[in-house]
Amino acid sequence: MSSNTEAGHTKANGNATLAIASLAAMATYLDSSVLFVAFPDITNSFSNATTATLSWVLNAYTITFAALLVPAGKLGDRLGPRRALYIGSVIFTLASMVCGLAGSIELLIFARVLQGVGAAVLVPSSLALVLAAFPREKLPQVVAIWGAMGAFSAALGPSLGGIIVNGLGWRWIFFLNLPIGAATLLLGPRYLKESRNASVRIPNFLGVALVALSAGLLSFAIVDSPTSGWASAKTVAVALIGIVLLILFVAHQKITTAPTLDLELFSLTNFRWGVIAMFVYAISFGSMFFGSLLFMVDVWEWSILKAGFAIAPGPALVAILATLFGRLAVSVGQRPLILLGGLLLSISGLYWLLILSEEANYWTGFAPPFALTAISVALIFPQVTSVAAQALPPDKSGVGSAAIQAVRQFGQTFGVALTLAFVGTIAETTTDPYADFDKIWLTLALLGLLTTLCGLPLRNRHTT
Repeated sequence: MSSNTEAGHTKANGNATLAIASLAAMATYLDSSVLFVAFPDITNSFSNATTATLSWVLNAYTITFAALLVPAGKLGDRLGPRRALYIGSVIFTLASMVCGLAGSIELLIFARVLQGVGAAVLVPSSLALVLAAFPREKLPQVVAIWGAMGAFSAALGPSLGGIIVNGLGWRWIFFLNLPIGAATLLLGPRYLKESRNASVRIPNFLGVALVALSAGLLSFAIVDSPTSGWASAKTVAVALIGIVLLILFVAHQKITTAPTLDLELFSLTNFRWGVIAMFVYAISFGSMFFGSLLFMVDVWEWSILKAGFAIAPGPALVAILATLFGRLAVSVGQRPLILLGGLLLSISGLYWLLILSEEANYWTGFAPPFALTAISVALIFPQVTSVAAQALPPDKSGVGSAAIQAVRQFGQTFGVALTLAFVGTIAETTTDPYADFDKIWLTLALLGLLTTLCGLPLRNRHTT
């Protein structure tokens, strides 16, 4: 009787950990997409600010988040994931409150930077807590749920943002984070268990600085390229400096006794190919998600709110299917699901390329492939995260998880920038916007195939 009671208690604590960790991470991914809808309203509030300055309301969060993920993950391994989650939640929640109250564009941008810091600390510690709370045979299912919540919240951004902005104003988008942060801090002490490893050394400051500067510069080059031009001297120079710093970071990690990222992790087949597959697919996700929204606005001339509701069934389907696919992965492994997910994305891209028209044909031209992409997202993001995370040693789950999420953040950022480079912004249509979107659909078809190819070297993991 006592063993059954203990098993039930352990399961309950594991489920509570999954719920709290997923909820905390959801807020950070939601903020990466919800401001696309709120941006026009923010522009009206700060009408004296230049377009370049206003763009930093979007970019400051993205760049800071991507730049600090890896060093923050290493720090989380040293402090313990529960403590890191608390620290990240406090920073993110307080920064969200400042964003909502900001009376100047400068304060809003500064608070967005702080949000990025909090998110970078919070996200890898969230996944590390989930990895530690369940036995290994359960990880494909629970990591699938955790990963699906991130994809769900990012895709939910436009529809939820449209409702909030139209009803309450852009400031309430940030205030929405306050109850989520409060719930994390109130429920965490009761359910979250610490797994601090005192043997993990605090990373060398030079390594932290090199990876943060490299990630920041590469992110800036990506997000600024649609404005400055992909081949402009500014974009090329910033990207080259970022690459040079990345090379120096790798060289430094090989000789330091306190590395920021253990490069030996990339000798693990599933981690290495999982990271590559994550990057490729994240580009397609950012491009597909943002491109779909822009197509409805630019070509079909739908309102942002209507377009947001039109794509809302996608994230709902992801949330439902990810759990089912997680259970399936326990039996068949992640590899076949990843291979199928990439192929479904390719089919979707080709369908849009051939069937989608300038006349609104939502149910025949848009909805069928969009449903396939939702299935693809439910197959890819959770299972790639799972197969890569399961390869990690327990004492490196924080920094390893951070690396996985960092490449996802880079990929999505690159996908959004690629979309803007192809078709312009919501406010600026080209002379033939319909033809420009064909580039996006073709890109999706190619990236889906490439994702499948990246999944081929993975070693299948299953328990039956």
